[in-house]
Amino acid sequence: MSKPKVAFYWCASCGGCEEAILDLNEGILDVVAAVDIVFWPVAIDTKYADIEAMPDGSIDVCFINGAIRMDDQEHAVKLLRRKSKAVIAFGSCAHLGGIPGLSNLTDRVATLSRAYLEVPSLDNPNGVVPQKVTEVDGGELTLPGFWNRVLRLDEVIAVDYYLPGCPPQPDTISAAVQAILTGDLPPAGTVLSPGRNMCHECSRQASKPEKLKIAEIKRIHQVLVDPDECFLAKGVVCLGLATRSGCGEKCMSANMPCRGCYGPTDGIVDQGAAFLSAFAALLGPGDRPDLGEVVASFDDIAGTVYRFSLPASLAHRGNLMKNKGEPTP
Repeated sequence: MSKPKVAFYWCASCGGCEEAILDLNEGILDVVAAVDIVFWPVAIDTKYADIEAMPDGSIDVCFINGAIRMDDQEHAVKLLRRKSKAVIAFGSCAHLGGIPGLSNLTDRVATLSRAYLEVPSLDNPNGVVPQKVTEVDGGELTLPGFWNRVLRLDEVIAVDYYLPGCPPQPDTISAAVQAILTGDLPPAGTVLSPGRNMCHECSRQASKPEKLKIAEIKRIHQVLVDPDECFLAKGVVCLGLATRSGCGEKCMSANMPCRGCYGPTDGIVDQGAAFLSAFAALLGPGDRPDLGEVVASFDDIAGTVYRFSLPASLAHRGNLMKNKGEPTP
């Protein structure tokens, strides 16, 4: 009996999801022994032509990490979708848009301008900005088109399953691979991680006051938090209120609040809005009679509550600007 054929691909992301596969440690040897990895550009020498030559549907499962921002990424994922029986959105960026998705707070022109013209450390006296086509001696150089906004993977191709996390944790990956190998998979569209709220699983839950009121919002470097103490009780923003469990509390174990990378629990449409609704109920005047002052102390609200999920939100800029190519006037 032939081994299941598996592919991996990397789009707009930091590469952490690729490293997460290696975090399986010795367990990766079991995976390699059980499957035939036919495409993994970061690790093995396979080409687009090799995949194009394969019959449609001949890859059993394809893991795609990263959001979609450029023409070449769109081309690759559509090719892999055609060649694969099942596609898994691997990690926060593919699942929800991830940190690259924060670029949707602005547009293509502003993004390129900041990166190539405005950063104080730049040495770009001629103001050169990448172009899709550049004339050079002897011909043209082309770059992939840079879209006006960041898309989730399922905005470009059909996705069968979602593996959350920045990056997904080894236990989550192992469970998903095992389910694939045994055929014991849930219905299509399922997020392959427990559906419970992070706060319900958090080891600090016992220290959370029954009637919690936050009088002042603080950043983690501004306050000492006991390793067993609820972050919210200290006024530190922790997204466990609106985040799916399954990560093994890695951030909390390092005495850092939940960042929200595993995304919303089942039934939550907008993770950021769900968090803000729950968090607002905890705000109280305390020593500050003006609640507006409390809210004003919340630094970078959008970048905090939508750190991993802006392209999946209901009101993000991308829903107002649909074109993916040249920016609107």
